[in-house]
Order: sequence, then structure tokens, then C-alpha cells
Amino acid sequence: MGQVSLSEEGRVQAAALGRRLADEGLDFVESSPRLRAMETAEAIAHAASVPVQPVEALDEIDMGAWTGKTFDELAADPHWVAWNERRSATKPPGGESMLEAQARISTHIHRLAANHPGGRVALVSHGDVIRSALLHLMMMPIDAYDRIEIDAGSISTVVVGAWGAKVLALNEKVLP
Repeated sequence: MGQVSLSEEGRVQAAALGRRLADEGLDFVESSPRLRAMETAEAIAHAASVPVQPVEALDEIDMGAWTGKTFDELAADPHWVAWNERRSATKPPGGESMLEAQARISTHIHRLAANHPGGRVALVSHGDVIRSALLHLMMMPIDAYDRIEIDAGSISTVVVGAWGAKVLALNEKVLP
């Protein structure tokens, strides 16, 4: 499990997220188990006075053999080029496809909506996982992942119910 902590800028962003979400009436916060995500989730949960729980379904995509490699190291790898051109048909060697990650996060979101109707939950995850969830909720193909910008420390707001889903806000930037 990657144990990369938030940078100083990340801690400032997490505190700003906490302030922004403090009065949203959150019932609880769930987070990827990655340290930097948990630190962000804890800042939100603290500001909102709610509990935080690590959830595997929110973890980042398993990059398999590519884990820990830089973009420069991967640039000449034809599998890396294919991954970035067509995520629907490729996956990292020994890793998880974006469609598998999408199924993981989408199943979790729908389960949350069914188990907590009308509930307000903050989910803290990672860019590609968030993109894949949003694409699913908007009924768009996974290969449209690069049409959605998800910045670190941003908020995307959705409403999910038995009737389907609606995206209310996308990539809202929170200023410190």
C-alpha cells in the first residue's frame, strides 16, 4: 500500500475542503485507504464532526508492474501508449483495468445510495477512479475519461437514487 503523505500544499487543500464541506450536513466520510487520501478525509471529517472510514472500493487503480514508475520510464512502453489511447481495451500488466476500477467504485456508490437513502456522504478517492465513477453515472464510455478534468483537492457533487444519478457539480476548485 502506497504511503505517500500530503505535501504542504495538499494539507492546505485538505483544510480548505474541510471548511467548504463543514456545513453540508455530512453523515460520514469514506476514503481510499491511501495515506494522502485518509489525511484529506480526516480533515473533512474533523471539520464536519463526522466519522471517517477507509474503504477499499475507493482505492486508486492498481497499476501492477507500472507501480512506482515515472511517466518518462513508461513513455516507450507500447502497453502504456495503448493504455492512454484506449482504456476500455487495455490494462496495466498485472494490474487492474479502468473498467474493473469503474465497476468497483460504481457498485460501492449504488450500494451507499441504497443503504443510506437521502444521506450525505463525502467520498475521498483518486482522479482516475473519480473520473470512472462520473462517466458511469453520466452513462458515458470509459474512453471519454480525458474529457473530464479532476484536479487534486476538487469536489464533484452527485445525487444518486433508485431513479438514477445526476451530476450537480464537476471539479469544483476550493480556494484556501
